[in-house]
Amino acid sequence: MIEPSILAAIAARLTRALALPDIDYRPLFVDGIAIGLVDDARAARLARFGVFAVDGQRVVLDPRFRTTEARSQAFAETALALRAEGALPAWRDELFAIGTRFGEPPLFVIERGAARYFGLATYAVHVNGVVHEDDAPWMWFARRSPTKDVDPGLLDNLIGGGIAAGYRVDETIVKEAFEEAGVPASLAREARAAGIVHSVKPMFDGLQRETLFVHDLVLPRDFVPANQDGEAVEHRRVDLVTAARTIAASGGVDETTVDASLVVLDFLIRHGHVPADDGSYSSLDALLHRRVEAAALLRQ
Repeated sequence: MIEPSILAAIAARLTRALALPDIDYRPLFVDGIAIGLVDDARAARLARFGVFAVDGQRVVLDPRFRTTEARSQAFAETALALRAEGALPAWRDELFAIGTRFGEPPLFVIERGAARYFGLATYAVHVNGVVHEDDAPWMWFARRSPTKDVDPGLLDNLIGGGIAAGYRVDETIVKEAFEEAGVPASLAREARAAGIVHSVKPMFDGLQRETLFVHDLVLPRDFVPANQDGEAVEHRRVDLVTAARTIAASGGVDETTVDASLVVLDFLIRHGHVPADDGSYSSLDALLHRRVEAAALLRQ
């Protein structure tokens, strides 16, 4: 079991990190569907492009864009203009599919680095790399490259990444597992689905609303991660008490990304390492399922 003081520190840190700013968000409507969330400052900027109708209550993509292709082109041109103005610093040259449900035909596709600007719901995979040693689970962490646009130098799950347009969950796991940790496809396919976690948090480039498909992957004791794409610069394997202390750290060399912290916390709860009678249990569990709070921001 994890000490109550550590659990309280995790709850305090993640509550702070996930707190939404005291600002208004307007729903972004596409084809009559409230699909995104845009704060007032960004809404005012979008009003200049002639693609969106912006009033005090909402942002609406012009209905003349009737097809997936036309809507995608409208968002692409807007994203390029925003990038030229310096409003989209985390450009990825990768597309996300945006729709009402994962896997359904999208309303449009958009540059990954623009999704948070519009507060769009996106999807990612996160995999806990677990090793069983002396009848106890240990967990691998990766350190993100200091050159990353988002969370440079922070600790992260062993495997994680956004699900690009046209990719399935399992395909993304195989792809990211090799690129980030050198895990062969045959082993990556053994990752077991463990549920979902919702990450809703303010970011420097907008609002993140992401569903994380969580998986656990049991690795051989002699497996050593080897990054292939330059996005991770270090790996470490720790026991679960150390993992809990790590996600409780706010600042310093052991600070962990918020998303990875949520995924590790989910693992600790699922596997019984957080006592149900602990004073922080309810608040910790609630941090994993914050989608309703984001939906409540849609002012219709």
